[in-house]
Amino acid sequence: MAYSQFDLLTQRRFLPYFVVQALGAFNDNVYRQAIIGLLAWMAVGSASMTLYANLAPALFILPYFLFSATAGQIAERTEKQRLIVITTTMEIVVMSVAALGFLLQSLPVLLLALFGTGVQSTLFGPVKYSILPSVLKPEELTGGNGLVEMGTSVAILLGMICGGMVFALAGAHGPVLAASLVVLLAIAGNAVARRIPRVDAGDPELRVDWNIARESWRIWQLTRQRLAVRNAVLGVSWFWFLGTVLTAQLPVYAQANLGGSQSLYILALALFSVGVGLGSLACEKLSGRVVEIGLVPLGAFGISAFVFDLYLARPGPAPQAHLGLWSFVTAPGSARIMFDLFGIGLFTGFFVVPLFALIQSRTPKAELSRVIAGMNIQNALFIVLAALLAMAAQRLLGWSIPQVFLALAIANTLVALWIFSIVPEFLMRLLSWLLVRSLYRLELHGIEKHVPDEGPAVLVCNHVSYMDALILMGCVPRPVRFVMYYRIFEIPVLRWIFRTAKAIPIAGRDEDPQVLESAYAAIDAALAAGELVCIFPEGALTRDGQIAPFKPGVEKILQRAAARGQDVPVVPLALRNMWGSMWSRRDSRLHRMRLPRRLRAHVQVVAGAPLDGRTATAALLEQQVRALRGDAA
Repeated sequence: MAYSQFDLLTQRRFLPYFVVQALGAFNDNVYRQAIIGLLAWMAVGSASMTLYANLAPALFILPYFLFSATAGQIAERTEKQRLIVITTTMEIVVMSVAALGFLLQSLPVLLLALFGTGVQSTLFGPVKYSILPSVLKPEELTGGNGLVEMGTSVAILLGMICGGMVFALAGAHGPVLAASLVVLLAIAGNAVARRIPRVDAGDPELRVDWNIARESWRIWQLTRQRLAVRNAVLGVSWFWFLGTVLTAQLPVYAQANLGGSQSLYILALALFSVGVGLGSLACEKLSGRVVEIGLVPLGAFGISAFVFDLYLARPGPAPQAHLGLWSFVTAPGSARIMFDLFGIGLFTGFFVVPLFALIQSRTPKAELSRVIAGMNIQNALFIVLAALLAMAAQRLLGWSIPQVFLALAIANTLVALWIFSIVPEFLMRLLSWLLVRSLYRLELHGIEKHVPDEGPAVLVCNHVSYMDALILMGCVPRPVRFVMYYRIFEIPVLRWIFRTAKAIPIAGRDEDPQVLESAYAAIDAALAAGELVCIFPEGALTRDGQIAPFKPGVEKILQRAAARGQDVPVVPLALRNMWGSMWSRRDSRLHRMRLPRRLRAHVQVVAGAPLDGRTATAALLEQQVRALRGDAA
């Protein structure tokens, strides 16, 4: 039976957590929309509405600046299920205060509770994402994050709709219904949280530094220690910037540029939210169950394209006013606008899910909660900056909302190009992903079972084509350091990919002893750092489709590891059905232009059980790879 990420929703290690975070997002938005409904029902003056509109965002975001550092430390040293129970218990207390505010029809009490929801969200934030690498396997991270982002976006949308309907449906009983609803949802979240299995703390010995300013700086610095993680965190913060600018404009955009009011605002938000949800879910299928950061550039440039087209689709005011939902949907030009809003959301999912998975996979578990907290501080800064810049653009520069969208498309393109220029790994993965997924249909056997989830290991594989490393790169859920013949390493275009992927060039001793020794030193360092190293022990591409005898270099690598006291398992791999590829040596040389024998060829990658590196020999490994490949050259 084929694996589906939705299988996680049937398992206790994931389902209760998923429900808790979705209920939290749903309840937050029910509460905020119900406050607006209460003010409208009370027919308060514009002064009270303005007070709420200005204070509400500030009260919710302020705790992220004040308490994220403390929240990250607490999440690092506390068993995670216990912490989730504590935070959902806090939610019951906060929503009880909110219920009192509804019953008393008191805006100050409701604003106090809103600040409390911000505090509770701040404490829950670090554990929300740091728990995933502890309960999911590396190959499940992308799918799990996709489900979380889908659940969050849908919960926010449904919460806004439900909260907005409370007073419309209940009328005079609206305060009682709103008060009951938010408390019951909080109680439900706490009850489900108690079903989450125990998850050990990342660093139970960590001492909490209560100095907010000092620790905020420290945890923000943690986000910058690893280049890829630093820029993934920057990408997530930019996602919040984009989302804030875009969604903040939708209420007025629906009225001024779409020609409607509340119903068209909900439609626009729904299209965006559903797009985010579907894009998030699609990431696992597109990535092949690895942390495929090649989707990030695809998402970034897709966002820019659709935001730019949204500007072109309606650069001025709506041609008609007071349109109902169906009138707008059937009006000329509306289909393009709806498609653009959906497309922005879809490519936003492609953009943000791999970033979360990358942060989780490349940050040590003992630091992950604090890195998430540091990211939350930066996110809050970007949200505030987005609100201020959007306001300044419209009030000081006189820009229309479509002009704000145009500026956003240009800014997003420039920021994406800047990030990808300083971390070329993103574009490298995009190029390799496009090459492999367009040329081959991959079928994997045993990768998830036999490639270790953490720690060092040597992967050995038969060598059939110039694409072998790229295929394996897209199949193994962890980053791999490839050892490859230095002449293949220097092939144009592929050279840039291999260098960016930190491949290790190697040569024969008679060809270049210095390159050989440098390769051994780099392999030693990679294994000592707990990385995966993949080698092709045949030493060259097959010329006849058969597996050539394995050279003894693999034994030397394992002996050097054993001499350091390091236990390194060896995982045999086999590529099937690659012989005859346009990138193999069958029939002609690589430089001779010819069409591939098969478009979207069906290629299999098979992994065998790990062998003990202290006893494995080249002959034994060759035997294992031959058995795995069978007759499928």
